[in-house]
Amino acid sequence: MVKRSVIYTENAPQPIGPYSQGILIENPNKTLFISGQIPIDPETGKLVKGEITEQARQAIENLVAVLEAAGATVDDVVKVNVYLEDMNDFGEFNKVYEEYFGRSKPARAVVQVARLPKDVKIEIEAIAMFE
Repeated sequence: MVKRSVIYTENAPQPIGPYSQGILIENPNKTLFISGQIPIDPETGKLVKGEITEQARQAIENLVAVLEAAGATVDDVVKVNVYLEDMNDFGEFNKVYEEYFGRSKPARAVVQVARLPKDVKIEIEAIAMFE
């Protein structure tokens, strides 16, 4: 029997639409699907402005908070999708990304998109698998 749980933490921003921060599937191992995280400071509810490095760091910190709420870590992440407003930010984004995922190196896609929620520079989503 598959068990499905909604993951919620106050350490990541509130969803800005009809979705969950994450969905955890247990069958018997765990698979966590993390919704796209943007650079909103969960303490203030305000967007983190500034360069891609500041926005990327906050978006990844939000993703890490959802991982932790489900009992997972960045080492459990197997797939990451990154949406950038401008592919010219790829190099700077990659430096921040490597700080978090450089050891585990999950599969990843990075694409440039026309527009992101709240006109941020980055959105990042992930899938993690763990016991």
